[in-house]
Amino acid sequence: MKNGFDNEKYLRIQSEHIKERIAKFGNKLYLEFGGKLFDDYHASRVLPGFQPDSKLKMLMQLADMAEIVIAISAVDIEKNKVRGDLGITYDKDVLRLRDEFQNLGLMVGSVVITHFKGQESAKAFKNKLKRMGIKCYYHYMIEGYPQNVALIDSDDGYGKNDYVETSRPLVVVTAPGPGSGKMAVCLSQLYQEQKRGIKAGYAKFETFPIWNLPLKHPVNLAYEAATADLNDVNMIDPFHLEAYGETTVNYNRDIEIFPVLNAIFEGIYGENPYKSPTDMGVNMAGYCIFDDEACREASNQEIIRRYFTALDDLVEDKATESEVNKIALLMKQAKITPEDRKVVIPANERGAKADAPAAAIELADGTIITSETSSLLGTCAALLLNATKHLAGIDHKVKLIPKDMIEPIQNMKVNYLAGNNPRLHTDEVLVALAMLSPSNENCKKALDQLPKLKGCQVHTTVMLSEVDRKIFKKLGVNLTCEPVLKKSRRK
Repeated sequence: MKNGFDNEKYLRIQSEHIKERIAKFGNKLYLEFGGKLFDDYHASRVLPGFQPDSKLKMLMQLADMAEIVIAISAVDIEKNKVRGDLGITYDKDVLRLRDEFQNLGLMVGSVVITHFKGQESAKAFKNKLKRMGIKCYYHYMIEGYPQNVALIDSDDGYGKNDYVETSRPLVVVTAPGPGSGKMAVCLSQLYQEQKRGIKAGYAKFETFPIWNLPLKHPVNLAYEAATADLNDVNMIDPFHLEAYGETTVNYNRDIEIFPVLNAIFEGIYGENPYKSPTDMGVNMAGYCIFDDEACREASNQEIIRRYFTALDDLVEDKATESEVNKIALLMKQAKITPEDRKVVIPANERGAKADAPAAAIELADGTIITSETSSLLGTCAALLLNATKHLAGIDHKVKLIPKDMIEPIQNMKVNYLAGNNPRLHTDEVLVALAMLSPSNENCKKALDQLPKLKGCQVHTTVMLSEVDRKIFKKLGVNLTCEPVLKKSRRK
């Protein structure tokens, strides 16, 4: 896919803009850091050229002036809330994040346990952090938050919270996931700093929606598709429009909370330094798009992928019909259909012709390769062999893995491991290729093509086993599946 985003420019101007915001507030800024610091693959898909670790690299350019505060909600500790992408609880992720930051040379100053109201699990976690030599503070539940501004801006509100000791000009407040209380930590610190006669400011760093792109730009629509389960909606920022006569984009939660934030800022400072939610942001990504059409096409493809994912999740009771309907509406707004994903029609046509599960992959040069299920191979295993043979210049008729090697594996799966699907899957085919590669030049050539699959697009006519999904993810392949369950699942 063509690049459309200048990553080097982004790193340069984003860090400079944050430095300017620090200076604006007397050399002390609390920066609420939203989204993923590590592995932001959504951004890299919709802004081709954006590197998944860009935000982290940008932060490392500010390493000498920055310290990190990690917020975690006592409610999430009590519920043992799990990060869906990593499968670990939020409290364990706090420790993981701390180690990741410190290994990169970033300073982690402390942990703040938010929404605290005496939970024993939160107390136990604080004691654990203390034994590890990690500073930890409590921020308490405030009755009527965030509407009860009179209580919030008082010694019984923010004033009741522990004061988080910080030593550097930039304090980055991050968290394991949403709802952790990052904004409240920042605002509480502003109140506490003001009481101590220290001037400090607040800013928000969210990549999406991109405020200086049109409301219905595919990049912003793709963000709505990605957050369909959260009911986030992009909106014109009415406060910014009124203050400056300029049309900008924000999302509903920030716009809805701004009148409350305005009152809180006035309580702390006597006046609000910001006239709109857009003013609070520091995101410069919109200035780094150099090929708008490339980003539009990449974002349209992301919306379609999100649509198929939502359909699959609905089949497995992991999503609701409202999520599917919302993304379907976004596709209409973007004037695209599922068939605009180039691998959909070839996969479905081959599946219909074979009356069997089928798949298609679009390679980097636009070539479409297809496959179908056979008595020996699952459709995705066959697809990997077909694609790597094509990339290696090996004739399609050549059999990389001999039948007499496949059959003993099938026998083991069915007769010894009590499986009901004898066909080789993606992981088994790759292991077989690796075993044959020292003595078979074609297998070695095929295996060497695997890195070229990164970024390729695959569509299958049936939903895949978890093993096949993970293999494609590890290869960096963007996968979609028709919302059709296989007749039999791998055991």
